[in-house]
Amino acid sequence: MYEYIRGKVVEKAPAYAVIDACGVGYYLHISLETYSAIEHADEAKLWVHYIVREDAQLLYGFSSREERELFRLLIGVSGVGGNTARTILSTYSPRELQGIISAGNAVLLKNVKGLGIKTAQKIIVELSGKMIELGAEQATAQISTQEVDLSEALQALQMLGFAKSAAEKVLRTIVREEPTATVEELIRMALKRL
Repeated sequence: MYEYIRGKVVEKAPAYAVIDACGVGYYLHISLETYSAIEHADEAKLWVHYIVREDAQLLYGFSSREERELFRLLIGVSGVGGNTARTILSTYSPRELQGIISAGNAVLLKNVKGLGIKTAQKIIVELSGKMIELGAEQATAQISTQEVDLSEALQALQMLGFAKSAAEKVLRTIVREEPTATVEELIRMALKRL
C-alpha cells in the first residue's frame, strides 16, 4: 500500500520516528540502523512496510530498500514477527546480517536479544539461499573478519576489567562506524568510550 514516506522529521527516538508528510503525521517503527541514518536529519525518506493485524495497523520505516527487503524476508520466517525482525536489524546492519546468514552462523545470530538458537537456525535455513540474491557473498568474508576482531577486542577489554555487555555494546557501535578498524584500534577507541 505504501512504498515510502517523505517529509519533515517531527519526532525521533531509537525505536520510532514521526514523519510529517503534507500535514499528516506518520508514526513509523524503526531500527537503530534507520535511527542512525535520520538522527540529525530535518527531513527524511523512509521505505515503508505496512502490517495489518487483528488488533493494530503498523508502519515500519527503513532508511534503505535493502533493509526493508531483509525485514520482509525475516518476517516471512515462521516465529519471527515485526518486533523481532526490527530487533535483529537493530543489532546488525543489513550487510552484517547478510554475511551472518550466508555464513550460517546461528550462534552469532542468537546474540540478538530475545532470539533463541532454534529460531536463529530456522532463519538461517530459510533465508540462506535468498541472501545470494541480495549480494551477500562479499559481505560474508568481511563479517567473519570483523567478528574475529570484535571477539579478540572483547576478550582484551574483559581482561582489563570491563563488563562484557557494556564492552560488547561499545565495540559493536565502533565496528558499525569503523568497519575496517584493527583489533588494536577497536580496543583504543573502546577505552575512550568506556
